Amino acid sequence: MRHNKVGSVMTSDVVRAAYGTPFKEVARLLAGHRISGLPVVDEGDKVIGVISETDLTARQAAIPDPFGPPHRRRLVSLTRGVRRQAVKAKARTAGRLMTAPPVVMHPDDTIVEAARTMVRHQVERLPVLDETDRLVGIVTRRDLLQVLLRTDADIREEVIKEVLARAMWLPPRSIDVSVAEGIVTLSGQMERKSETEIAVSMTRRIDGVAAVVDEFTWRLDDARLSPDEQALHGVADDWLRKL
Repeated sequence: MRHNKVGSVMTSDVVRAAYGTPFKEVARLLAGHRISGLPVVDEGDKVIGVISETDLTARQAAIPDPFGPPHRRRLVSLTRGVRRQAVKAKARTAGRLMTAPPVVMHPDDTIVEAARTMVRHQVERLPVLDETDRLVGIVTRRDLLQVLLRTDADIREEVIKEVLARAMWLPPRSIDVSVAEGIVTLSGQMERKSETEIAVSMTRRIDGVAAVVDEFTWRLDDARLSPDEQALHGVADDWLRKL
């Protein structure tokens, strides 16, 4: 839960380039900072594109080899991809080489949303913008991977403190929590069945949790009560409305 926002895992000190940054300088920035890509910003620090190692290598690959065998002339359909490749082959600045428009996130977006966005757009990094659309950070696949690789002990501690103690108001050790390879097992007796569903649902949302095994028992199956009897009080009522 403490890691479920992009703002908590992003890198705030972002290496960036301007539209007119020379091709060679972009290469030096990537190599010097040991990164595989960076955002391109305008004078107002708003992101206008992203440039990566792939863009640099694509530029080099698109340059004709003067020592290669001669190619027979042929009519090439000027598709969008061909035109883009031709432009990048002659690019001398970041602005001409970058991929645009950029795919971006905001600090309050969830890590799950960031991961899905990366997969959907097939990108490895996402610039993070504030409410005025200015660059405030960047999140990479490596950042997200570090969250997923949390230790079992760290996950167990968060389940106990954030779910059971803070959200459910349960006394310590009233519920048994075990974690193995990211799989959380919850066991013990709760007052109501609806409370067990809340605990399981909240645990699933914790970063690094691969699955939740529900071994709860309960004293009251409130799902079988009549509508007038189903009025829940306290934390259970609040959380059920959010699920």
